[in-house]
Amino acid sequence: MCRSIKTLRPPTTPEVTDRDIRAAALQYVRKVSGFRAPAAHNREVFDQAVEAVAAATQDLLDGLQIRGSAARERAHP
Repeated sequence: MCRSIKTLRPPTTPEVTDRDIRAAALQYVRKVSGFRAPAAHNREVFDQAVEAVAAATQDLLDGLQIRGSAARERAHP
């Protein structure tokens, strides 16, 4: 879809920051809406969409279970 959105899940990206999540959400909303920056009358709904996508992304990352990650964590405390 949008090549500038990087994979955020471990082990691909061990350290994922709020900034990484927000940047991915912003890129997604830009792609879907077709706007790099919305007009003033669309700013509120655009910003709400970015926040909703960022929250959904965080929920997804928090809920993912990566195979073998528990074994790796035990081996490398």
